[in-house]
Amino acid sequence: MIFCLLRPTRFFRRLFVPSFHITEQARHASFLKMADPRPVRDSSTLSNYTTWMSSHVTANFEILFDDKRLVGNVIHHLKSNTNGQSREIILDTSYLDIRDIKVDGGKPLNWELLPRIEPYGSALKIKLENSVEFGKEIQIDISVKTTQNCTALQWLTPAQTSNKKHPYVCKWFSNAIHARSIFPCQDTPDVKSTFDFNITSPLPVIASGLPIQKLDLQSQSSGPQLYRFQQKVPIPCYLFALASGDLAQAPIGPRSVVVTSPDELDACKWELEADTERFIQTIEKIVYPYAWGEYNVLIVPPSFPYGGMENPIFTFATPSIISKDRENVDVIAHELAHSWSGNLVTNASWDHFWLNEGWTTYLERRILAVLVRHGEAYRHFSAIIGWKALSDAVARYGEHHEFTKLVINLNGKDPDDAFSTVPYEKGFTFLFHLEKLLGIQNFDKFIVHYFTIFKGKSLDSHEFKSSILDFFSADAQASNLLCHLDWDKWFYSTGLPPEPEFDTSLVERIYELARKWQTLPASSFRPAETDLKGLLSNQLVVFLEQVLSFEKFLTPDLWSLMGRVYGFLNSTNVEVLNVYLQVGLKAGNESVIAPTVDLLGKIGRMKFVRPLYRALQRVDSQVAFETFEKYKEFYHPICRAMVEKDLFGKERL
Repeated sequence: MIFCLLRPTRFFRRLFVPSFHITEQARHASFLKMADPRPVRDSSTLSNYTTWMSSHVTANFEILFDDKRLVGNVIHHLKSNTNGQSREIILDTSYLDIRDIKVDGGKPLNWELLPRIEPYGSALKIKLENSVEFGKEIQIDISVKTTQNCTALQWLTPAQTSNKKHPYVCKWFSNAIHARSIFPCQDTPDVKSTFDFNITSPLPVIASGLPIQKLDLQSQSSGPQLYRFQQKVPIPCYLFALASGDLAQAPIGPRSVVVTSPDELDACKWELEADTERFIQTIEKIVYPYAWGEYNVLIVPPSFPYGGMENPIFTFATPSIISKDRENVDVIAHELAHSWSGNLVTNASWDHFWLNEGWTTYLERRILAVLVRHGEAYRHFSAIIGWKALSDAVARYGEHHEFTKLVINLNGKDPDDAFSTVPYEKGFTFLFHLEKLLGIQNFDKFIVHYFTIFKGKSLDSHEFKSSILDFFSADAQASNLLCHLDWDKWFYSTGLPPEPEFDTSLVERIYELARKWQTLPASSFRPAETDLKGLLSNQLVVFLEQVLSFEKFLTPDLWSLMGRVYGFLNSTNVEVLNVYLQVGLKAGNESVIAPTVDLLGKIGRMKFVRPLYRALQRVDSQVAFETFEKYKEFYHPICRAMVEKDLFGKERL
């Protein structure tokens, strides 16, 4: 993600950036857009979305588990933005099997797939027989099948699910540019459409819309059934989501249900029912009322490799948040916050991803500051953890790497290559700085203004800047502070931003306890269960990470003592347990091998799996290899490939 060396002004950049594409692929993408009447803000789409604007999409699909395909058709409602100048519609596709295309229910149209451009796929060029007047809407009906190369869907065998009874399919992450591998579309966050989902499957279905009829997942027939959903709030294509499998549901609030495998339903219900509605009510007071009707949570199978995804109506979340102590539900606070930042107010392109994730991280921590004990101190504690993650990301990239900028340039780049904690935590740090600069009461007024004027819209960082300058223009003091802020430095500088002054009260006790363990066995310190009294699970994780960083490490006996006194080995919180196991493996205690192998067969989230395999390999490489061979079919293909690289140095055929 490289920002132009000569940083252009907003006007210049918006009008002329396509001429700066430096690769043949990017030049081809630019050529497709030359006739567009408005500036193109997103370089990651091949569609001519400024000539034709999608307003509604109907997706009719049948799920074929045996073939691992979706088969059906999509109907795009497209409005002309030119005065009869264009007779070509260009949509994004990637590895799709397209059969025929019709306009307004008439005869088939001529169309062609242009040569593939990595990483953007193949542009679908549709030729109209007649030009279309400005403002007139047409309907383009496309028959389509997904293929084995679809990058947005995950097909799970029964072995990869928790009860191992039925297959499962899920659209996990379609951002940034993977929705185009499900159906031809304008695959850019700069376009938002309403959706109808008509999905036929032999197993229950949920999608990122409201069910047209009351969703009854317990009622299952012997054959395929049609499940219908509507999304009346316009969304970008990356938020198109569906899942189908052995699903059951239970209420977790007056406007929320949790959906998961029947064998996990009771545990998931208990974990989420105490906080979900409280989270919603808290953020509604910070911003404004929830706009999507229902807020539901899908707990996905344990083989999923990621944490969560903010699909509207149904947040998709990892089962590792079901910790039986209700202390990992900050993931839900984060994904819920996306209902405002990201889903309602959206970055116009992935160059400005911080507008989605920085705002969401900020709002997540505002929610937790209200509801978690310790209040504001906990918000700072969470921010301290985030600062460490940001520091680690910058160290991994290098402080002068382009991907450490807040605003980046993705011309010719795959947005996935730039995914890291940088937009989350550098974005949070910038908003936290503005809050401290202006005062939280002033900034809270701007929050409401910002999410009101951009509701239902997409924007870039320059529009964000203009909105806050305009909002405070009548306040001489605030306006002066904002005008003297070095915006370019915040937006375009690499490396770490200035470190905020954090309240460290919740980490000082942890660091002190870790230092005491570092003095053993020579010191007089005697560990006791009361050492952890009142600590939250995230504090325990920070303590264990401190211990893991010791240069002079614990002996195997001290690791066993820690487990006995503090009960870590019996923890049902995977965030805590996995770090404790890593400590034991580093200490060389052979008794840790069995529980490590056991955990690796229960969870597929890469955050836990990859570090545990690397640590296990250092202790007993043979056990690491045997464990992987035993469980490899359980893991997601991405996770499987990454672990193979970790264990064997490269992917095996």
